[in-house]
Amino acid sequence: MNHRNNMDSSVTELCPHRSDDLSLPKATVQKIILEILPPNSPLNPTSVAFSKDARDLLIECCVEFITLVSSEANEISEKEAKKTIACDHITKALEQLGFGEYVSQVLAAANEHKEVQKGREKKANKFEQSGMSLEELERLQQEQFAQAAARHT
Repeated sequence: MNHRNNMDSSVTELCPHRSDDLSLPKATVQKIILEILPPNSPLNPTSVAFSKDARDLLIECCVEFITLVSSEANEISEKEAKKTIACDHITKALEQLGFGEYVSQVLAAANEHKEVQKGREKKANKFEQSGMSLEELERLQQEQFAQAAARHT
């Protein structure tokens, strides 16, 4: 029996608008997997390997989960006559789908993400805070490039 065909048909039934070309970056998923698994080493005989097929299946599961939660959140937002899906809709969707136990972790991750974004916004404002024009900054950059080149010649 081919599990892949059965999974594809059940995905289509649950999410009829889903495109088959949706995926997650393999390198990103691999990085997450490697962060979770114990490191491979000769001193750690209980270390675990993760096959490419298992990674690909995990990616498909993640895409399906995202599609399912998004679809449920969309229905919730439509019932509330909202045009934008908000974090509250996601948490309600998780609860309605039976994943309520994860809501506190999801909210913690969302708060952490907001904090990281604030830090990025501050870095983006360095130009404004410098008080220099683009021309002045470009001239300063060229001078620094010239100095660095002179040190290495």
